[in-house]
Amino acid sequence: MRSVDEQLARVLAAAVRPSPVRVAISEAQGLLCAEDVVAERALPGFDQAAVDGYAVRSVDVQQAAEQPITLPVVGEIVAGSRQPRRLQPGQLVRVNTGAPLPTLADAVVPLDYTDEHPAKVTVNQSVPSAAFVRREGEDVQTGDVAVRRGAVIGAAQVGLLAAVGRNKVLVHPRPRVSIISVGEELVDIDRTPGGGQVYDVNTYALAAAARDAGAEVTRVGIVSAETRRLHEVVEGRLLLSEVVVIVGGVGGTVGKDVRATLAELGDIDMSRVAIHPGSTQGFGRLGPDRVPTFLLPGNPVSALVVFEVLVRPLIRAALGKSNPYRRVITAELLSPVSSTADRRGYLRGQLLRDRGSEQYLVQPVGAGGSHLLASLAEANCLIVVDEEVTELTAGDEVQVSFLAQRA
Repeated sequence: MRSVDEQLARVLAAAVRPSPVRVAISEAQGLLCAEDVVAERALPGFDQAAVDGYAVRSVDVQQAAEQPITLPVVGEIVAGSRQPRRLQPGQLVRVNTGAPLPTLADAVVPLDYTDEHPAKVTVNQSVPSAAFVRREGEDVQTGDVAVRRGAVIGAAQVGLLAAVGRNKVLVHPRPRVSIISVGEELVDIDRTPGGGQVYDVNTYALAAAARDAGAEVTRVGIVSAETRRLHEVVEGRLLLSEVVVIVGGVGGTVGKDVRATLAELGDIDMSRVAIHPGSTQGFGRLGPDRVPTFLLPGNPVSALVVFEVLVRPLIRAALGKSNPYRRVITAELLSPVSSTADRRGYLRGQLLRDRGSEQYLVQPVGAGGSHLLASLAEANCLIVVDEEVTELTAGDEVQVSFLAQRA
């Protein structure tokens, strides 16, 4: 039985980062920048007023704090004005926030420093040079790197790209993940299950998990385990995916047929992994491009736990994340738990914070059955129990991995 760490190392070694693509900045959020974006223009692009007020030569109002100074208003400049204006000594020009300053003006007197007279304004306070002015290039100079290669593009980066006039940017795209479910007992949620049938839970749940990880997801849905049909579908998805996830069909006669079909497309290793739940699983690299392909157990909790532990890090690595793992913390266990011998246990838990000590506490949630999805939906973390540990009591410290709801 292979350890979780050994299996994870094999999985991450297969991570393939898609080639960079150029996308509109509105589509780049959450992706890694694949280029140094060099500003071709300064930001701000011109000296502009930072507040509503009056553009002045600071030297003309330097004594205003000691003796109010009255100066004539010779015009007004609004934001967006393209008409150049020259300020003469001893004059004021009314300006709005964002308006370009007239030539020779080096400061702005805010409205509340004045009496706001429409023709002759009395200034009651002095302002130093550059006061209340956004200087050309004070944010970004021409030739500066505005957004660096490897930066995660968030709202501020999108805004900065727009500010320097870039409508497209080179990024590492989301890896394409295909989710396929195998099982003659499955029906889609738009149908009523007959006797012995169940809804296809897994492709919906795993597609959501893959999107949460940052992937571009195709939920293929239910595919018959019949050899020719399964071969055709998987072969087609290998051409369009960086990761393929097949759920169900890991055991019994159906599992044997599924494994035989996948073996025609490449190497699929079915070595058991020392994890609970979900030890029966498969991983290989299929097709001419050796696409990482997972075969996950059909029980919904097992499928989601194995996805969380093994598939999600692969997706994050394919996105270019330097740390593809969830945040892990130490917490105090509030109730006793048991775990399967010789397997790393991933138990459902509710993470809490003690208001007095600020210590993390974790309460196990629900029973351990791999089909009990409601308890996983209630959980906000996984309690990680080492392979050599089978029993833990209240008060013991455990490692806890955040889940998406509280990550």
